[in-house]
Amino acid sequence: MNIDGVKLLNFSNIEDMLGKQIELSEEGGKFPFKIRRIFYSYATERGTVRGAHANRESEFVLISVSGALKVRVDDGEREKVYDLKSPSMGLYIPRMVWKEMYDFSENNVLLVISNKHYDSTEYIREYGEYRKEILDEK
Repeated sequence: MNIDGVKLLNFSNIEDMLGKQIELSEEGGKFPFKIRRIFYSYATERGTVRGAHANRESEFVLISVSGALKVRVDDGEREKVYDLKSPSMGLYIPRMVWKEMYDFSENNVLLVISNKHYDSTEYIREYGEYRKEILDEK
């Protein structure tokens, strides 16, 4: 995979006099995969870098449901930075893309949705190992 597969997803706001809500659905092409795992991080201190890994099998959608953050993606040759600052925006990250989340705003809540259950063996946590594997794949 390369960073060309990374894409921003826009979710529709449903508004009424009570406020706004966003529905995430696997049906009707609104979501890029079947959901197997959902988790979120919060109370991330300024200066913290989360992620710093690639996954051999897992795909992710990252959504900043509160606050903002930056996501750097890297395919071993190119990198790109995305600003996530709206709960109606998600970032789809396919398998074998290095990711780092940083520059978290105060009160940020990052929702992470994946197509796979957690399996520590499919994580690549050393960038040098990632580059070697990604180059071997090509």
